[in-house]
Amino acid sequence: QVQLVESGGGLVQAGGSLSLSCAASGLTFSSYGMGWFRQAPGKEREFVAAISRSGGITDYADSVKSRSTISRDNAKNTLYLRMNSLKPEDTAGYYCAASDRGPLRSRYEYRYWGQGTQVTVSS
Repeated sequence: QVQLVESGGGLVQAGGSLSLSCAASGLTFSSYGMGWFRQAPGKEREFVAAISRSGGITDYADSVKSRSTISRDNAKNTLYLRMNSLKPEDTAGYYCAASDRGPLRSRYEYRYWGQGTQVTVSS
């Protein structure tokens, strides 16, 4: 079965950096657009970043655009998210997701989801 397993979350001070990874299995990774979403307590899950099948197209939410990089390694079936200049409002569970329709912003377009990794940014 399809598995997406996130890692790399943790506690970091404001202004710091974090790198998240998402290891995929059970699917042809290079055939899926991939995305990162996040969800804070009491809030809806929101789009963070997305990347096309080949990695040539990326998209970011305005809130993270200037300080984040999404990337992928299709040979390793792994998705990455690097975030710099972290803020307390970045605190959330971070989820990777796979879409057979390409890199999209709507969470409803994603077919497979990981269990998430918690990122906590202290002020």
